[in-house]
Amino acid sequence: MQTSHRLEKIPPYLFMTLRQKIASARAKGIDVISLAIGDPVEATPAPIVDELCRTAHDPANHRYPTDEEKGMMAFRQEVAKWYNDRYGVTLDPAKEVLALIGSKEGVHHFCLAMVDPGNVVLMTDPGYPAYKASIVIAGGHAEPVPIHPKNHYLIDFSEIPSQKAKAAKAIFLNYPNNPTGAVATSKFFTELVAWAKEYDVAVCHDNPYSEVLFEGTKRLSFLATKGAKDIGVEFNSLSKPYNMTGWRIGMAMGNPDIIAAMSKVKENTDSGIFNAVQYAGIKALTSENENIPRMLEIYKRRMDLLVDALKKCGLKAKPSKGTFYLWVGIPSGKTSAQFAEEIFDKASVVVAAGSAYGANGEGYVRFSLTVPDDRLQEACARLITAFGR
Repeated sequence: MQTSHRLEKIPPYLFMTLRQKIASARAKGIDVISLAIGDPVEATPAPIVDELCRTAHDPANHRYPTDEEKGMMAFRQEVAKWYNDRYGVTLDPAKEVLALIGSKEGVHHFCLAMVDPGNVVLMTDPGYPAYKASIVIAGGHAEPVPIHPKNHYLIDFSEIPSQKAKAAKAIFLNYPNNPTGAVATSKFFTELVAWAKEYDVAVCHDNPYSEVLFEGTKRLSFLATKGAKDIGVEFNSLSKPYNMTGWRIGMAMGNPDIIAAMSKVKENTDSGIFNAVQYAGIKALTSENENIPRMLEIYKRRMDLLVDALKKCGLKAKPSKGTFYLWVGIPSGKTSAQFAEEIFDKASVVVAAGSAYGANGEGYVRFSLTVPDDRLQEACARLITAFGR
């Protein structure tokens, strides 16, 4: 039986590959510590869990979700209020907010809503691998836009050839950036809007790390930029601010035509988010924001610990301005995959090879801080023993 040819164009999903590697090693009795996957280990705040339990007992919530695919109006209203309070963005919850089963779903629906077979879609290199997969599934052609440390991993729009820009239907980018930890500026977003309008490119800004910021870095939304809603949308998620990765609840916001197109895809794909999860999401947005600074303190402590350990290993590591990742250059003479494998062989620590995020990720590995303190301390001790100088 022949499967679709589009699947042949999609490389193995990085994080499934890593999970399989970890499971295989643990099955052999190896004490593996994974610093490869960004999945907070701290519990979702108890009031959010309690709200889920309370509303899950209501039989009215056992039916198809309220407002089905778009998300219940009460949730969309709280998203709009949260965005206004934290980012100064005004949103119409009826037309400019769409509930998502996690922001990753939004990537897929954006492509199906906006991309026709043969269309060119730009994405940063390095960049989140799921963008490319969704572009390919929609029949589009993913075209990399290199980002470099010399420009703080921000796109230099002057370096995008005019021909490439004219051919582009859309662009994916995300700041704070996975995997580099780079953060954007208001000036950068102003340049992005001007460039997108000049070339008629739809912008998809993926912003799930909007609250994971350090060193006094200002939280930003692309949508706060004048003219942003004319040409783009932004995705966000409750996963990182409220330790809710497994709950699968996020949102798309912005241009009403793009939101309507994505909603049409969702109408023919799923039946929306379980009401009880949406009520829990409302609880998070309205009363659990104190979880954010608490987690930032934890991540900052872990980041300082890991940076210190990596420096003792002779690696050039410095704290990230955003996200809970460290993007670290590797020793010369090795590839990213080889060095990641060496770390695993010598220390039983799993990290993500930078090359998995694109050709420009070669020469780096990514460390995640989403492990318990004692396991990170153990990982650091192993790294120093194996690579210390």
